[in-house]
Amino acid sequence: MARIEDQATLAAGPGDLAHERAKGLDAAFRFGAGALSILVVLVAWELFARSGRVTMFMLPPFSAVVARIYTDALGGDLWINLGLTLYRAMIGFVIAAVGGITLGALMSRIRIVHWFFDPIISVGFPMPKIAFLPVIMLWLGLYDVSKISIVVFDAIFPVVTATLGGIASVEKELLWSARNMGASERQLIWQIALPAALPQILTGLQVALPISLIVTIIAEMAMGGYGLGGAMMTASRFADSRGVFAGIVEIAIVGYALIKALAVIRGRLLAWHPETVERS
Repeated sequence: MARIEDQATLAAGPGDLAHERAKGLDAAFRFGAGALSILVVLVAWELFARSGRVTMFMLPPFSAVVARIYTDALGGDLWINLGLTLYRAMIGFVIAAVGGITLGALMSRIRIVHWFFDPIISVGFPMPKIAFLPVIMLWLGLYDVSKISIVVFDAIFPVVTATLGGIASVEKELLWSARNMGASERQLIWQIALPAALPQILTGLQVALPISLIVTIIAEMAMGGYGLGGAMMTASRFADSRGVFAGIVEIAIVGYALIKALAVIRGRLLAWHPETVERS
């Protein structure tokens, strides 16, 4: 019996090895293709900036921008601005995530809550919520509370709609079976509907996360003070072109890192889901 199992293991070994090798090659190719496209853009930026077609003020070379980022990092300004921006964006994102999932779950199960909030969500989702920034500035001032509030106000809509859509797509037979087994409405929402709707909820969160960062930067630009957006506006006022482009590069790196981190979390949370199994 042991010999049969050993033979089966040996027979499966080469196929598994080939599969793992194919996965590694595919991942390396995708990473290489992505890195190559970014490298081409950066090289083109450097060459065009040094070609004499534009002034250094209009477009500083990428190497000069990197040198500015390095100087800011050594001086500590980069870490202060980066920390404040991430703090505002992530606090707003977490509040929007918790509030949006809770509201979406309640709207899906309680008729009066759906009746009250559905028109608000329908009207507010396509509207540019950043237009309320002057109102929030008047009401809450120019400090962190107002910046976080506009982030929550803007990022909560995709989370609510994704939660509603995810719960609506849950198989009715699953809910009926749970109800017949004595599950309460609370158990239906938190133990059945939300876990089944998790893929769409995570998609909503993946939409809300970059929105949170974008709105934070815009709020910092409008209100001033510390933060990546505020630092860019300060550099612009003093005609510091390298400082402005340094802010753009920093925001791009932060946004990419946040999106990749959330994608990794999605893969871990959906290890049981077909979309993850197909990739593995």
